[in-house]
Amino acid sequence: MKITTRALGRRKPLMDDFGVPPPTDVGDGGELRLRDLIEHVVRHEVQQFQERQRAQRYDRVLTAAEIKSAIPRGKIDPAGKDFDQRVVADEAVQNALLAFSDGLYLVLIDDVEQRDLDTSVYITPESTLVFLRLVFLAGA
Repeated sequence: MKITTRALGRRKPLMDDFGVPPPTDVGDGGELRLRDLIEHVVRHEVQQFQERQRAQRYDRVLTAAEIKSAIPRGKIDPAGKDFDQRVVADEAVQNALLAFSDGLYLVLIDDVEQRDLDTSVYITPESTLVFLRLVFLAGA
């Protein structure tokens, strides 16, 4: 399942598109509630974040090719940092669900807007899920 993040009024996405495997308990075209889908995506991303944190804790020896490819970016980074950023998956899920309920973002599944967390949604491995961050006008 492809995940896209956008913000109203911006041409560029908030981050690069990424993939999340569909929940294992739903088959191809399987049905689940929107809240369960959001929870699945958030938990997957928390896990990915924690894995990146673990991988960056240790110094790496860079190859000549890695150094050469980093020069145009202006930063050669072997990692090895001690990141102390803790993310609690349950809190992240609750924040994501509250933000949806508060209208801070919309969810579109295969170009169909979803408005209710308890609505049944149908996804396939080829589905596209868009998180669209809303921007409120000053004084509104």
